Amino acid sequence: MSQTLSFNPISSSLTAPKRLVIASRESRLAMWQAEHVRDCLKKLYPGCDVQILGMTTRGDQILDRALSKVGGKGLFVKELETALEDGRADLAVHSLKDVPMVMPEGFDLSCVMAREDARDAFVSNDYASLEDLPHGAIVGTSSLRRESVLRAKFPHLRIEPLRGNLDTRMSKLDKGEYQAIILAAAGLKRLGLESRIRAFLPYDPYTPAAGQGALGIETLSKHPNIKQWLAPLNDLPTLFAVSAERMVSRQLGGSCEVPLAAHAVWDQNQMNIRSFVASVDGKAICLANGTAQVRSVEDAEALGLAVAKNLLAQGAADLIPNVSK
Repeated sequence: MSQTLSFNPISSSLTAPKRLVIASRESRLAMWQAEHVRDCLKKLYPGCDVQILGMTTRGDQILDRALSKVGGKGLFVKELETALEDGRADLAVHSLKDVPMVMPEGFDLSCVMAREDARDAFVSNDYASLEDLPHGAIVGTSSLRRESVLRAKFPHLRIEPLRGNLDTRMSKLDKGEYQAIILAAAGLKRLGLESRIRAFLPYDPYTPAAGQGALGIETLSKHPNIKQWLAPLNDLPTLFAVSAERMVSRQLGGSCEVPLAAHAVWDQNQMNIRSFVASVDGKAICLANGTAQVRSVEDAEALGLAVAKNLLAQGAADLIPNVSK
């Protein structure tokens, strides 16, 4: 059960906000996320006028090439950050797995909200599971992480790139371009599409990306009052878990160019984390697990750092471009 941090909505020296503008991508899932944050803020601050500024990012526009070839997941956040810088928006809502592991100077990851289901989901109109797919069946995925596991376990399948927002990906499946696709379960659940999921993929071996299923809110460092207004939306178990996951990814140069997975669960001060780095063909993998008592973000990051060092000691740097051994 998720626990939410207990904060007073505002300190005695900070007045409630009168107007807040949320920057968001315009996909249906991104707008759901922005509307969810808007509704949470309206409950906290009934007198606040909360607006959503919908935007199209380069990541939304470039659909004919893999993200790893055109600049990575940061393509989904740059335009939103520009809106923060020029004052058109006060906060930006992201799927946390799309947020670069190192925040740009002047920007803060100010809030991490409660996580939805972090698992990957198998979606198909004709088959109940990956095991049921016939030789040569086409499976679509946007993730090198997923691709590496699929190629290792199912070398007889064709793994093909799958770009576009969630609705576009589902449409491509329904048109018969793929026999199955792999998506994050969280997005399907948030849009009421859970019935399309034929199977949830287990955390072992289908470990999710760092931050998968969580929502992150980005603000400018120079506006600490906005961070304080967002404080009641922080979720402690999710914050600790993703802090460990993102530390692993940060140490290993995590991006969409690296088949890297990291997933942590925090409960009653105990954290367990599983992480791997693999070659895209799935023929080589470094796997590490970690457990520790975690009572702070610093504790969580320390565990993430230990797991990253374990992976590097196994030779993970040989599988990752531009990471020193």
